[in-house]
Amino acid sequence: MYNVREKIGIYPGSFDPVTLGHLDIIERSSKMFDKLIVAVLHNKNKKALFSAEERVKMIQSVTSHLCNVEVSSFEGLSVEFARAKGAHVLVRGLRAVTDFEYELQMAQTNRAMCPEIDTIFLTTDLRYAYLSSSIVKEVAYFDGNIEMFVPAAILPLVKEKLMEDNRK
Repeated sequence: MYNVREKIGIYPGSFDPVTLGHLDIIERSSKMFDKLIVAVLHNKNKKALFSAEERVKMIQSVTSHLCNVEVSSFEGLSVEFARAKGAHVLVRGLRAVTDFEYELQMAQTNRAMCPEIDTIFLTTDLRYAYLSSSIVKEVAYFDGNIEMFVPAAILPLVKEKLMEDNRK
């Protein structure tokens, strides 16, 4: 008998807020692993619209139909988080060639630090190739329609959060 190791993938990101592009990558990559952990980065140096806890809850709500997806927040290096979770693969989404340069550098740096952890790239569905959380926030900030950019459950949360920020 041989020991079968569970295949765990990590999809790290800020997800501020989660978009339909993110959800596409989550759904597709969840089919590749026994467990996919969506790892929400808590970066103290960045001003996020949503707290890490709020982002975790949002992603949990839109991925509840995926039984092998777990959502967790982390601080620090994604490869260290992956190592701590017993994962051997990081999943990254690519929208355009400009993403590739940055993501390749990160993948090579991660590989130098943790040779046991690989990175795979999934190209984003063409419907979402232009989409980013920053664009969603920009459109929403100016009261634009973001229905085509985020899961339906996220829409009221973004609007509510922006109204809160405008009151400050």
